Order: sequence, then structure tokens, then C-alpha cells
Amino acid sequence: MNLLRAAATISGLTLVSRVLGLVRETLVASVYGAGPLTDAFFVAFRLPNMLRRLFAEGAFTQAFIPVLAQSQQESPQETRRVLDAVATMLFWVLTVVVAVGVVAAPGLVWLVASGLRQDAETFGIAVLMTRWMFPYILLISLVALAAAILNLSKRFAAPAFAPVLLNVSIILAALFLGRFFDPPVLALCAGVMIGGVLQLLWQVPSLVKIGLLPRIRFTPWKSLKDPAVQRVLKNMAPTLLAVSVSQFSLIINTQIASWLAPGSVSWVSYGDRLMEFPTSLLGIAMGTLLLPSLSQANAAGNTQRYSDLLDWGLRLALLLATPAMVGLALMAKPLTALLFHYGAFSTHDLLMTSHTVRAYGAGLVALTAVRILAPGFFAKQDVRTPVKIAVTVLVCTQLMNLVLVPWLAHAGLALSISLGAWLNAGWLLRGLKKRGSYIPRAGWRPFMLKVAVALAAMGVLLGFVSEYFDWGAMQSQPWLRIGLVLGMVVGGALLYFGLLMAMGLNIRQVMRPPAEKTGGATTTASDATKANHTSSANQPD
Repeated sequence: MNLLRAAATISGLTLVSRVLGLVRETLVASVYGAGPLTDAFFVAFRLPNMLRRLFAEGAFTQAFIPVLAQSQQESPQETRRVLDAVATMLFWVLTVVVAVGVVAAPGLVWLVASGLRQDAETFGIAVLMTRWMFPYILLISLVALAAAILNLSKRFAAPAFAPVLLNVSIILAALFLGRFFDPPVLALCAGVMIGGVLQLLWQVPSLVKIGLLPRIRFTPWKSLKDPAVQRVLKNMAPTLLAVSVSQFSLIINTQIASWLAPGSVSWVSYGDRLMEFPTSLLGIAMGTLLLPSLSQANAAGNTQRYSDLLDWGLRLALLLATPAMVGLALMAKPLTALLFHYGAFSTHDLLMTSHTVRAYGAGLVALTAVRILAPGFFAKQDVRTPVKIAVTVLVCTQLMNLVLVPWLAHAGLALSISLGAWLNAGWLLRGLKKRGSYIPRAGWRPFMLKVAVALAAMGVLLGFVSEYFDWGAMQSQPWLRIGLVLGMVVGGALLYFGLLMAMGLNIRQVMRPPAEKTGGATTTASDATKANHTSSANQPD
């Protein structure tokens, strides 16, 4: 497997998805602004998203991939049995969860954002939206199951492209379906559900092609007794607690935001969307790639490759995430203006959202590192350590909220998350090094020094240009604003990477995947892929 090509594939398709995600948020901000109705939508959409991270992309995926990787070491028949049993269990459990969620929607909305009850109409719309979108948890969990299977089978393209369909669906719903709903914001809920169906259907042909389409049985009680399902559930229990900690923190933050000024939930959501753009390009791509690769290295007992994969991911994070962090911090207002300052999105919304972006940007490198370091524990089916770290970080984050929210309002919530991410990443790194799972390779100090020098020069350039213009006043000159912001991004990137190369840093070498030893010979991941090119099982998706 060519890890660099796989990472490029995931990052490229993730880039398309995130660009469309920003288009989606730009459209929502322009049409609906930042107020009670958008607060209601973001709260309602957050509920199935939280459960998705609990049951699907979070605890389930992290517990399922190592078990599936182990079954592939045994036989195709064992892999098929594991897939069918786990899929059956997941489908029926989440069907019950959806039914309960639809009935209990008023209580769930109150639990997440009780401040919405200050306006009965807003609270009622949030409840209605929750009922419409709660089945999304079942759809997206099946999407996550399919993605886990395809990623472990080295078929990264289809699952990486699936989120594009959700964003396109919401965009089209916002543009064309609003006139059919009262209030029009309900069209966004229809877009979410249509997008969930499309994401699931999109991955079915790829699963059929590799012969691993799960079969859902009507005997869930038998599946629950299956040994593989028992292992997944056993692994999920502590992992679920770890993911629940972060989601519990999100609930607390949403509760706090719902009691702040109207629009606070939306300001935080828009800022989060902008922050997720660079995080996803590297963090999600590397996390998606590393978990199956680390799981296979662990199953094969290849400790050197295990450590080298982590080292490679961290170097890429430092190389690519640090300029994004500096860029977000210094370009918060121009970027927010470029993406959201249209139509119903006011100058006040621009200022408030830019504060959130700047606060989130402070933790971008740490958030990316967590997505790289956490698989180092999950691949070894060790979830106890991340749980302990997550609980400690939750306590620290909420203690920081007590200080930062009275001072910075909604931006304090974002800054607490960023600072908590640094604590999380630091403790994860310390844990991996302490147990010997990760041994840093030589050359880190000169590498970090060169990156720091390039960042300082880029920061001076972006800081000067960002403060020179009145970005809010350019609302009537959108093309000028677009040209200036894109010029800053391109100019900053050219200066950063140009200085790195001038200082002798071989960027291609840093990005090259670690070598893999097979049969006593050392080969690169690229060489291994070329050797297997004639095998139809390894053809790109």
C-alpha cells in the first residue's frame, strides 16, 4: 500500500468535502444568518452528530477495526462471519436508539440546550428538527461501518468522497426546498436526511466489488452472542466512555452557549466549521489511514513500523498544521468575512464569529495531533489510557470555562477546547513514549527550528496585511475581498515553504511514508504497492 498516495487521496477528497462544507455554511449564513432559528438547527443537528460519534465514527470504529483486522489474518470465512454479526448488532441496536430519540426529543433538546426554552417557538422548532433528523444516526452509522471495511481493505476513495454527498444535498435543499417548508429553515433537515441515504448507497457498489457487503439478519439476539461481537462490545465499553467524555464536554458547552447572547450557538458552530477545514485535511486523513495501518502492524508484531508510522504522522502534522494554525489566528476576520459575511450575516456576526475562529485556531495543531496519537492506543486495543486522559481533560476544560467564559463569552468556550486539546495531545504523546510504542526518529530538533523560522516570517506577512484592510466594509466588493484573501493564503504558503526549502529542508522526504521491512528486506510503501500492482485485489477503488 502506498501510504502517501492513500493519504493524498483521502486529503484530496476531504478537501472537496470541506470546501463544499464551507459553501454550505456560507449559504446557510447568507440565507438564515445567525439567530434563534439557526441556533435551533445547529442544536438539533448536534444531537444525532453526537450519537454518531459515540456509536459510529468514535467508539464503534475504534473497537471494530482491530477485530476485523484480526479476522482477516485467519480466513475469508471468519471475516464474513464477523461482518454479518457486527452489522446485525449495529443495525438493530441503533434502530431502537432512533425510536427512543424521536419520542424523547423534547427532553433531549432541553438536556443539550435548555436556554432555548426562553423562546417557546425556538424550542418547539428545535424539537421538530430533532425528530426529523434523528434517524440520521442509523444511516451515518451504517456509512461508518462501510467506511471501516473499505479503509481496512485499502479502498479509501469511496468513503472519503461520501461526505461530499451530504454537503451537496444540504446545499441543494437550502437553495430549492425552502419555499416548501414553514419555516424555510426546515429544508436543511430534509437535506440532512437525503444526504444520509445518498452516503450509504454510494458505498454499496464498492462493498459488493470486494465481496464484503454486510448481511443484516433478523436474529439480533444470536449476533449479540457471537464471540467477535462480544470482543467489539468489550472494546467499545471503555472507548465509549472516552468518546462520551468529549461529547459530554460538547453538551456542556452548548448548554452554556444557549444561555449567552442569541446567536452564540451559531457563532460557535460557524467558527467550528472553519476550524475543521484544515483539521480535516490532515487530522482526519491521517487518523483514517493510521488506525488500520497501525492495527495491521500490531497484528504482525512489527513494532518498528508501528513507531515509524506515528513519527511520520507527527512530522506531517508539524509541517502542515502549524502554518494553518498561524493562518487561522492571524486571518480570522478576513477568512470569516470571505466565507460568511453575506446577506443576513451581519457585521456584528462577523466580529463574533471571528473571535471564535481565532480561539479555535489556537488548538489546531493539538487537535490534529490527537487524531494521530489516539490510534496508537486503539490499534493495540488499549482504551483505558485515553479514557483516563479524556476525563482529566474534561475536568480541566470546564475549569477553564469558569474563567474564560465570563471574560470572553462564546469565544471562551472555543479557547477552553483548544487548551484542552493541547493537554490531551501532550498526555497521549507521553503515554506512547513511556511504554515504548513510539520512539522519535532522529532529526526532530533541526526540523522544528526550521519550521519555527518559516512560521515567524509568514506570521509577520499575514499579520500586517490582515490589519491593513477593513474586511467588513468590503461586503459590497466581494470579488476584491476574495482576491485579497486568496492572495494572502497563496503568499503566506509560498513564503513558508520557500523558506523551508531555502534552509535545506527536503519536504518530499518528510512527506515520504516510512520504510517497511518484508522478508528481511527494506522497501518503501511505494515499492510494495508497485510489487502488488498486478493483483486485482489491490487495484484502486
